[in-house]
Amino acid sequence: MRQLRLPLLDSYVLIEFLGPFAFAFLAFFLFWGFNIFFLAAKYLITQNAPFFLVMRFVVFRVPQSIPMAFPFATIFATLLAMGRLMADNEVTAIRTSGVSLWRLALTPFLFGIAVFLFTYGMNEYVAPKAVDLSTRTFYQIIYHTAALPVEPQFFRKDPDTGNVFFVSQVLPDGKTMAGVQIFKPGRNGYWNQTIQAKTAHVEGATLVLTDAVMTYYNAQGYETSQATTPESRIGLPLAESAAQFMSTANSDAWTMNSKQLSAQVNALRAQGVGGEALGNLQVNLADKLAFPFSAVVSVLIALPMAIRFGKKGRAMGMALAIVAFFVYYVMSQAAAAFGGTGRMDPYLASWLPNIVFGAAGLALLWSEEH
Repeated sequence: MRQLRLPLLDSYVLIEFLGPFAFAFLAFFLFWGFNIFFLAAKYLITQNAPFFLVMRFVVFRVPQSIPMAFPFATIFATLLAMGRLMADNEVTAIRTSGVSLWRLALTPFLFGIAVFLFTYGMNEYVAPKAVDLSTRTFYQIIYHTAALPVEPQFFRKDPDTGNVFFVSQVLPDGKTMAGVQIFKPGRNGYWNQTIQAKTAHVEGATLVLTDAVMTYYNAQGYETSQATTPESRIGLPLAESAAQFMSTANSDAWTMNSKQLSAQVNALRAQGVGGEALGNLQVNLADKLAFPFSAVVSVLIALPMAIRFGKKGRAMGMALAIVAFFVYYVMSQAAAAFGGTGRMDPYLASWLPNIVFGAAGLALLWSEEH
């Protein structure tokens, strides 16, 4: 058991971290939760929603803040803990005893790695399910239904056949589509045939249309004939399942993990979809790893700042934490805008704040050591 114990220096530094980390983490969570609650409070009045339903929406929406809450708590803890040690000249005493700054930074750095791994796991396996349940609760409040309606009026294109699918809305059961239209292209650029159906549902990889009206056009785009049928069947794009067909173009990125987001990006590429729709998804996919990793970057930038400004008190540490977090957030949002619109590689845009802050932190640490 003695061999499993941390060295005295590491235990001492780690204990200094835990208090500020817990305080900042809970403060961020409470701020996020109260903000969502006040935004949702109007539904208590306008929709006569039960209080329990609104609270369920708020509570399960809070995990959405995980990618930001943990890095903020890490930078806050590093600035306050190391700032306190610096203010009491303990860092000076440690360094004059022969311990290098790199050795002193080992515990905060390992702490940041542990927070990164935990944050990544929570963001992958807990937050998507919680946000999805919160979204379903929101639709229960708005539409008074337990099912999750799919975003209405969405288009899909089959890259193999060129057929274009349009769905006006999805009924509350989450399976039946209403106002379905299918456009089949001809060789000359006009539609060769259109199919309109009152309702449709999916069986395997086939879309089953009921009460369908089929209209045919000639090479000049003029209608030539029309027929009705009680049932018509047509293959789905890429032989997708019902869930893929109805959710690929409309799913919330917060309700998907990295594997699901990656599949959606590949599906859009296969359909020839690009531009901002694809760029935003690629940024969201990269953020799944980049945001949790900012916990490590927070240590790299906060440690030299705490050593340099720690003697000015805890108020300075709190102010620096807020300013650094604000700058990181603004930079990430600006980079995401460039990445989503194609002006910058989406993955580079997502990692750019980490690269800038990490490089700056390493440079400052090297300067302090020498």
